This record gives sequence, C-alpha cells and structure tokens, in this order.
Amino acid sequence: MIDLPYSRIKDGILIEVKVVPRSSKREVAGVADNIVKVKLTAPPVDGAANEQLIELLSERLKIRKSSISIIKGESSKRKTVKIIGVGL
Repeated sequence: MIDLPYSRIKDGILIEVKVVPRSSKREVAGVADNIVKVKLTAPPVDGAANEQLIELLSERLKIRKSSISIIKGESSKRKTVKIIGVGL
C-alpha cells in the first residue's frame, strides 16, 4: 500500500485527487494539503484520463478497478475518488 490521505466512510474511503493530464509520466507525484497529485499520460478527452486514473490507483493499491469510482469532478482536474471495501 502507499501512504495516502483519506477520509473513512461507511463502505470504504474517499481520496481527494488533483490530476495532471497529458504528462510525460504516469505516476502518483505526491501529496500537498491532503490532496494527492497524480500525473497521467492520457488526455482529458472522452474519459481517457479518468480511466487511466482508476487503472493507476488500482495498480498502486493492489485492488480491483471495480472497487474504485470517481464520485465528484469527472470533468475537472480535482476529483473525489471513492474506494470501497478498503480499510487503509
């Protein structure tokens, strides 16, 4: 697991994320003010960046992609991500 700031909810956790699309790297770039900065190579077009965000978090947290959803900010750089069934 990686060390991320999160809020606990009844069925999982919430993570605040700031996405940098069209980056040269695909990585979790750090944390500032309890917001996780994530660099993605995908463009913010047709949900490509959102899909890549879920894929990256799935790989890094070693959980299924189906456990991760974007519940706020789907068309924004700042997003709230819900991860169910996880107690970090």
